[in-house]
Formats: sequence, C-alpha cells, structure tokens
Amino acid sequence: MTTTDQKSNEGTTPRGTDDVVLEVRDLSVTFPSDDGPLPAVREVSYVLRRGEALGIVGESGSGKSVTSMAIMGLLPKNARVEGSARVLGQEVVGLRDEKISRIRGNRIAMIFQDPLTSLNPVYTVGYQIAEAVLAHHKVGKKAAMDRALDLLKLVGIPHPEQRIKQYPHELSGGMRQRVVIAIAMANEPDVIIADEPTTALDVTVQAQVLEALEAARKETGAALVLITHDLGVVAGHVDRVGVMYGGRMVEMGPVEDVFYRPRMPYALGLLGSLPRLDEDRGERLTPILGTPPSLLALPTGCAFSPRCPMARDVCHEKEPRLLATDENGERVRVPVEDTSAHTAACHFSDQLGETAPEDLFRATSVQADTVVKLDAAEERAEEALDEISDSDTGSTEESGRERETILTVKDLVKNFPIRSKGLLKRKVGEVQAVSGISLDLREKETLALVGESGCGKSTTARLILQLIKQTSGEVSYMGQPLHTLSPRQMRPLRRDLQLVFQDPFASLDPRMTVSDIIAEPMRIHGRSNSDAKGRVKELLDLVGLSSEHGSRYPHEFSGGQRQRIGIARALALNPKVLLLDEPVSALDVSIQAGVINLLEDLQEELGLSYMFVSHDLSVVKHIADRVAVMYLGKIVETGTTEELFRAPSHPYTQALISAIPLPDPVKERTRERIVVTGDVPSPADPPSGCRFRTRCPKFADELSESERTKCVEEPPELIDRGSGHRDACHYSKVMELLSASRS
Repeated sequence: MTTTDQKSNEGTTPRGTDDVVLEVRDLSVTFPSDDGPLPAVREVSYVLRRGEALGIVGESGSGKSVTSMAIMGLLPKNARVEGSARVLGQEVVGLRDEKISRIRGNRIAMIFQDPLTSLNPVYTVGYQIAEAVLAHHKVGKKAAMDRALDLLKLVGIPHPEQRIKQYPHELSGGMRQRVVIAIAMANEPDVIIADEPTTALDVTVQAQVLEALEAARKETGAALVLITHDLGVVAGHVDRVGVMYGGRMVEMGPVEDVFYRPRMPYALGLLGSLPRLDEDRGERLTPILGTPPSLLALPTGCAFSPRCPMARDVCHEKEPRLLATDENGERVRVPVEDTSAHTAACHFSDQLGETAPEDLFRATSVQADTVVKLDAAEERAEEALDEISDSDTGSTEESGRERETILTVKDLVKNFPIRSKGLLKRKVGEVQAVSGISLDLREKETLALVGESGCGKSTTARLILQLIKQTSGEVSYMGQPLHTLSPRQMRPLRRDLQLVFQDPFASLDPRMTVSDIIAEPMRIHGRSNSDAKGRVKELLDLVGLSSEHGSRYPHEFSGGQRQRIGIARALALNPKVLLLDEPVSALDVSIQAGVINLLEDLQEELGLSYMFVSHDLSVVKHIADRVAVMYLGKIVETGTTEELFRAPSHPYTQALISAIPLPDPVKERTRERIVVTGDVPSPADPPSGCRFRTRCPKFADELSESERTKCVEEPPELIDRGSGHRDACHYSKVMELLSASRS
C-alpha cells in the first residue's frame, strides 16, 4: 500500500451539494531510486464534475498514468503519495486496501492500456464481468451473468452469447478492450479513468472502442478522465484538456481554448508536430527540439525552458505557476473549481497571442547552437550524394523524364502452414498472409502500404527483401529477379535494399555500442575498420546525432534517437531502397515529427526510394507519393496520395479515412463517419468472394439481393477507374470525405 503525507489541504471539507465527483489537489508522487528521489508527479490539481470528460495529454514519462494510478491506490508500496484525491467527497489517498477496494470498481473504475494483462487468462470473460458485479452487490450468480451478457451487448461485442463463454486469448484486441470497458461500467461508477484505451488498436477498432466508451458514459452517467497521446481522440471526446510535462500540469482549459488558443509553448509545439489528415501535403512538420527532461535531474525553473524558444533568464530561475490571463493581460490565480478557466504555467503566456507553431519553433534562438551541426550534416549528405551519383550517371536529367521503376512485385503469395499438435505435427491448413500482391516502386518515390494489423503489410515487406520465401510470385529489382536467388546470391543486393524496423530498441543489439551497430553491415560486406569508423561519423552527422554518441549503448538513448540510429545503420551501405516498417508508430508526436522530417531530408539529399508500411494514415498522407491499401492479404485500392485521400472509392478505404481522428474539436465532432463493425476475419478461413463483405457497410445497407450474391460469389478484380486510381470493389463509388473538413 502507498504511504501518504497529507499537506495543508488535509482539513478541506468536500462540497457535498455540488456536482463534483473527483477532486484532486496538490497530488504528488515520488519513487525512491538508486540515484535519489524521482518526482514522477508534482502538485497536480483538478476538479471533475458529473458527466464531464477531461483529457490528459503529454509525452511519455510526463506523469499522466502515475497520477491516475495514485488516485486508484494502485501504486507500489514504496511510492510516496502526497496531497489529496476525493471521490464524491471521500478521501482515497492513504486508505487501507480493504477500504479503497469498496470504492474502486464501484464509485471509480479504471480502463487499462493493455487489456490482455488486465484480464485473467484462466477465467472466461463472462465470469470476470460477473465477478465485478458480485464484488459490490449481493446478487445471485445467475443475475450477475445476466448483467454480464447485457454489458457485452451494450459495448457492441458481436454474438455476446458465445463470447461470454470464451477466454481473453480467444478474443481480438478490440474485443478485449471492450470487455474491460464492460467491467469498468459493471457497477455504474461515478468516474471512469481510461488510460490510453486505444493506443495499440487499429483506427477502425479504435473507433469501435471509443463508441463503446461513449455508450458506457451514457449508460452510467459517469465522468471520464481520458489519458492519451492522441490529440485527435482528445479533440473529439472531451470537454476540457490538461497538458502535462515534467510531472506537472502546464496547461488546463476547455478543449476549444487549448486547441485554438494555446497559452503554453509546449501545447503549441505538440499541435505543430502533428501530420494532419485535413491539410494538404506541404511544408515540413514542426517538431519540438530536444527531449523531455529526466525526472531525476529536472532543470531549475521551468522544466520546458531548455526546449522553449521563448525562454528567458526568469524561465531558468523560477518555475511558473498555473495561472490564467485576465482581460488586461495580467496573470491571475483562479480556484481549481473554476472549470471554465484557461490556465497555463508560463511566465510569458500572454505573449503567445495568435502565434503559429512554425513561427515559434522553426527560426528561433533555440536552434542557433545546432546550426553548425546541421551545416555539417548537410555537407556529409552532399558527400554521400556525390558518392551515390558516381555510380548512378545521368541523375541530373531525372527531373525531365518519368521516374524509372526499380522494384517490381507480381502476384506475390505467401501461405503459412497450420500444423496439428503432437509429435507428428501434420499440416492441417494454411494461413493466407499475402494473396496475389502486385505493385511497383519508382526511383525517389515513397509508396505506402496501409491497412489494419494482420492484413499482410509487414509480411509483404519481408517477402520483397527475401527474408522469408514466397509461396509463389515474382520480385525483381532493377530488372533482376530476386525470388530465384539463394541467400548467398542475395547478399550483394542487400547493399541496395535495407529495412528499418518498427521497434528500434528490439532491433539494436544492447551489448554493442552505437558505432559497432552502424559499422556492422559495412564489416559484413568487406569494408575495413578504418573506412567503417570514418563512415560511422558521417552517418551520425547525417541523422542528426553527434560523433560522441558512437561510444554509447542503445539503452542510453530516447526512442526517437534509437530510431535515428536504426536509420543510420540502414544507410551504411548507401542503399537505393529503404523498406520502413512502422518506423514512427512507437514514438511521441514531437519526436515522430523530427524522424519524419529526417526521412524527407534524406530522400531529397540521397535520392532514396521508400516503401513505407504504416497504419497511421495521417503520417502516410504527409510523406507518401502513392498509397496501396491492403485488406486480408489483398490490395483493395491504390492510387496517388492526393487522389486517394481526396476521393477514395473502396468502402474499406473510406472507413479507414473517416476513422482517423482530427486534432480539431469542431471538425472532429461534425465530420462524416463510416462505422465498420466486427473484426477482421481469420486469414486461415477468409470469406468467399469479396473479403471485406462481412464488415462492409454498403453490403448490409445499400445492395440488393442479387448484388450481395455477386459479392459473396465473385472476388472483385483491381480495376483502374481512371488516372491510375484502381480499386477492387464491384460497386465502388467515390466519396469526398475531407472536403468539408479543410480550412
């Protein structure tokens, strides 16, 4: 159980006659460590009223989840919790386990980020929902199971009578998350805390989960604390926003005020870092330079000052308080109960005005000390470009001719065998991971492969690189077949074809220094140690790191820096093609923006071609030239990025685009939605005919009986609808989803 140290608010009396359901005051959490106390949360205060939704956003490590875990009494025993948290007027900080257990799950419930770890694998989901009911109500087991069935129906789980008897591992990620929501709403709590409830989910499943969460709030009347890093989700589902940085709240206010008129440079920077689906591909993203501070060594004064373009002497000396700005431009203190106030922890919040992110974070004094490093990186890039140009004559004439196709895939198929249990392990079936993919990649082009998890995107990338062997089909590079080559014959070609993995930490050997990691491909291909050593310094400069970073190990870097190391390693042999497998999906938005800008710079400087595998269509719209949409092993639509996003024709593409949240409160709440129900079918037993028909809104609502029969019996071909825009739908119809959303 956590220890407590009540501060000056110890005698505060609850406002029993108003509608406050959660009152947090000066909440602080400190963890012991070998290097000293670690202040994970510092004096967080907010009030939540009945039926209200509060979003809490910020980069990883800002203290969002720890704050809520402290309120729930779920922190480890060595955590020191100070301050106050009252649920319906009752103090919960410092309660013994048996007392807080009466409140937890009854008055306040929590939805965790990973549903698989929060569900017990040895009990059915029905039993676990019923258990939550029985813990707080004196009812029979049958009544509890009936309640569990009703809750499964309410959160939108298909065939609840069957699902109630299944175990967590038998459900998809989206269904598991909806089960957790059902458990949270089992006792109609007054407060629901949702900790990153959609982080690991595809956008279509995310939309279903958010819909289930809204249904839970409507059913129970609960107030909501939504913790997330997705500003689009916040824009569409909360009334107020709290922005956290360095363990404390740095901005708080109504969602429209924070999004349209931020008063803290950090909040403005987060908004500027986002690639937006409702904007045309144009200028570079605007990342926040630097990384969040270590909580063990917070800077003096404002924790954001080392990264802030507006920082002055006072910012490095005195930590700003969370204050509002009055009509005269004066910073004033407002009571925490005033939920309409817009407060910010910035000495110069009144000077932000209508400043745009690019105005503040691009040409600023913060960048001055990096100019020399950037100039050096540009020089290294030019040298590397010259080196490539020596072996690629005629590059200066490329702008005047059509781009040459350098990578071709034709009718690619990959089936993985399903084997029986036991010693013999006979083949009993097949998983159709990739089913007849054809595509081409041109020089200096970015082709994006998009789709939900399990659609075959990453498998396709590995087949192209011959990391796994195809069942059938052809892959050729610069006219040379790859699918017939042995591993030994493929080795020389791997100079030109490189892969950047999704998880940079898992793909970097923790026992090797960064220099050794980057030099390893060069040594494998026969370059001397002296040549490799010099090339490592060039590559570190090229990706925005310094040469002294070479002596460090992967665990000493942030996620964004580790991804830059992975990119440097991929560039070691001067490749012509990079296959990027979800390269920014695990990064915070500000770090993600820097990596995306780096990839664009490298493509321009080195003439690279990218195959960009991603499920994030906002990123794809910003970086890709062409897009291929995959569903259950097949390409269902392909075309230029501009054409496909402006006027998608396949129902699946339309559903994907409509499910992407926009970081704009007004647009997000008024845009058209296409809801896809159900989960992706098993690739071991795909539907006949059109594979998307089991989830297609058009199939259920618009087609006649004869048209539905055609969808069931005949697989649609990928047909050109004009201008190279192809789709695989018998009854495709162009729909302009974003035209009404544009500024």
